[in-house]
Amino acid sequence: MATLIQIGNSKGVRIPKAILKQTRLAEGEIEFVVTKEGLLLKPLERKRPRKGWREAIEGELKAKTGEKDPALDNPFLHEPLDEWEW
Repeated sequence: MATLIQIGNSKGVRIPKAILKQTRLAEGEIEFVVTKEGLLLKPLERKRPRKGWREAIEGELKAKTGEKDPALDNPFLHEPLDEWEW
């Protein structure tokens, strides 16, 4: 059970540690979704702005040349980008 508390001019809810362990709300930003039943708190999905770029570039090059460009075999291009900070 949780109770609304006053936080400055706003209201807040303290989420018990046991509940946080069961969710993905422990870190990062969350979004609010208003439903018929009340309020749903959802973690914001980390956006990957460059997702799909490699495949798109490979597709364009293959469409133009009919074969894969050897430059795309560079090991740097295969590093996991999710560890980078954009």
